[in-house]
Amino acid sequence: MGKKTSSNKQFLGKILLERNIIDQNQLKHAMSIQEEQGRFFGEILTSLGYANEHDVVAALVIQCHIPYIAIDRYEIDQNIIQLVPGEIARKHRVVPLDRVNDILSIVMANPLDEAAKAELQRVTNCRLVPFIAAESEIKRAIQRWYNDDSSNLK
Repeated sequence: MGKKTSSNKQFLGKILLERNIIDQNQLKHAMSIQEEQGRFFGEILTSLGYANEHDVVAALVIQCHIPYIAIDRYEIDQNIIQLVPGEIARKHRVVPLDRVNDILSIVMANPLDEAAKAELQRVTNCRLVPFIAAESEIKRAIQRWYNDDSSNLK
């Protein structure tokens, strides 16, 4: 894959500004925190209370052109769950959904997390097709599908 260009992508902050979810001051404040801490922008906005996780997910759908999936309503085969170890699912907030040959569909809170996708590809030996869900939905899915590991969730 080539280098990502921002020319055809809207930045998450701009999308949230245009949707009147955040204002210019909140955007600047969150950007300064991101510069200092290096955390994901949507995570910062929700932790500050500037946006809720569903607003961030909706903006990510627009930004990334990756569809949302209601993971809470999804039935997953246990053989698919076993493709991704519980510790990796918890670490990256990701749940495998389905596999066809060497293509694994996954749902993640942050589809821009290239490190997570690289680790998942390495562990599963599959190409990934990402979907987006809210982090709280993914946490509940991890508790449901990795029930023996749920005590380690934050």
